[in-house]
This record gives sequence, C-alpha cells and structure tokens, in this order.
Amino acid sequence: MRTSLILAAGALAMTGTAQAMHPAPLVEAEWLEDQLNNDDLVVLDVRSSIDDGGDRAAFEAARIPGSRYSNYAEEGWREERDGVVGLMPEADDLAQLIGGLGIANDDTVIVVPAGTGPTDFASATRVYWTFKALGHDEVAILNGGFTGWEQQGFKTASGPADPPEATTFSATMREELLATDEQVEASQQAGEQLVDARPEGFYAGTRQSPDVQVPGTIPDAVNLPHDGALVKRNGAWYLEPDRLTEAIDALALDHEARTVAFCNTGHWAASGWFQLSEVGGLADVTMYDGSMAAWTRDDSRPVHLAGHGVLTVGELVD
Repeated sequence: MRTSLILAAGALAMTGTAQAMHPAPLVEAEWLEDQLNNDDLVVLDVRSSIDDGGDRAAFEAARIPGSRYSNYAEEGWREERDGVVGLMPEADDLAQLIGGLGIANDDTVIVVPAGTGPTDFASATRVYWTFKALGHDEVAILNGGFTGWEQQGFKTASGPADPPEATTFSATMREELLATDEQVEASQQAGEQLVDARPEGFYAGTRQSPDVQVPGTIPDAVNLPHDGALVKRNGAWYLEPDRLTEAIDALALDHEARTVAFCNTGHWAASGWFQLSEVGGLADVTMYDGSMAAWTRDDSRPVHLAGHGVLTVGELVD
C-alpha cells in the first residue's frame, strides 16, 4: 500500500513538472537548449525594427528551432488611446493575440528579443510584464536574445515557419501591476518610491520625447536608467544582475516599499519594472504604462526640471 502511494505521488510530481517548469525570470541559452523538446514550452520571438532587431523575414532566415514569431512593434502588444501611445490594450484583445500564437495557460513562455540593444531588451520585458499582468506566471526572458543564442553557436532553423494552431488563453488581470494616472498622483503625494527608467538626459530634462508634452520628471523620482545594467558581449546585449544590484543599492531603495516604474511611454518602464521586481527582488513594484506621455497631459500636474525646480506642466507649456 505504501509503495502504491509513493508511486502515485511520484506520478503526480512528474505531471506537475511537465505542466509548470517555473524558470527563473531571466534564463541563459544553455538552459533553453536543454528544454527545447519540452511539449509545454513555447519560445516566442518578438524581434522588431527596434534597435534594428529584424522582422518576420529575419525570423525566417534564422531562428531558434520551434520558436514562434510576433512582431512586438506591429502586432498589438501596445496601443494608442486618446493621444497617449504605448498603453496596455484590453485584456480580451491581448488574450486573443496570445491564443492566436497557440499559447495556452499551461504553457511556459520564453520571450526572445533580438539581443541587439537595450531598447530591444525592453520589448521582451514589456511582453513578459504583459503575461504577468494577465495572470500568467510561467514566463521568462532569454538573456542575450536571438543574437546571443546564435553567437554562442546553438542550433538555428530557417525557412517559412508553420503558423501555430490557435488556442484559448484566459486572462485574469492583476490590477496591482498596472498603475493608473490617479494612482501615480497618489503615490507621488504620499512620498512612495518613483523610479524613472529613462536615460539621464530625459530624467534631467535636457532631452524630451516627442510623445511627452514637456521635459522633466515626476517630482521626487529617482533615476535607474533602463540600460545601466545591460552590457554588450560579442555582439549581443545581456542583463548583468550584479551590475543591477549595485545600481539599486546605490539608490538606497526600500525593497519592501511600494514602487512605481515609469518612462516616456511605458516601454523602458517595463525594463525598469522587470529589473526592479523580477531580478532586483523588490517586493511591490507596479508599472505606469502611460508614463510621462500621460502624466504631462494634465496642465496641473507637477514636473521637476533640473535647474528650475518643480513647475506645473502648464507653466512649462507657457
């Protein structure tokens, strides 16, 4: 009887392992190569024109064997609403997009950027964050992207890829991962941690995105540039956790405090969120997808501009 129970428990454990791989948020090429034959694994290539990462033609010329393709910049991962770019689409629309890629709720998804630059890496983090926000925890990012995979000499496939068989993906929205305008206003007024993931020039206000009404940052925000912990090795870009830890420690961030990551349009912010929450170990991080593009649409909101202090958006527009 005891032997039967042990065998039954072992069978259940094996079934659970097959359905839930629980990879680390950031995986290396060696790990992925070992898992390619797992039926519950989906390798999702999201290369796009960002950082000259490529397109479907580049995917068909060379890709990780068995991978599927979705162009991050063109296929509905973000949308424009009311003049604000980069917003999260409706959960039902994203669920249809994901299901159309043949991804089901019990699949483990490995998101593969091009590996051609820090802004391209942010594409993968935005897709990763989207899965998490929709309630799907079985997701990871390939460090180094496709360029790193190829550079390290792992096997590639080429030629037209068979379209995936569509399936049903059910979304369960995690509202705590998506900060609204009102929530960010409340966080700023309450003195909660605000982390600007843009390069220093945008944070200081010496540079300005065309999608943002005025230069500057949200008052009291600290700056953790999205590209600070990313390094180029042999042509591919990798996130280095040790470098990230040093940057987080230098900012003296409270790992338990509520934290909001933002940028210009919610793209670099996704990289900031991923680095803080998934690699840096902060316990309560949300992302402001509207970011400065949405923040600066209200003339009454405050903006800090280096050398000028805190002004309202309206004062800077005038």
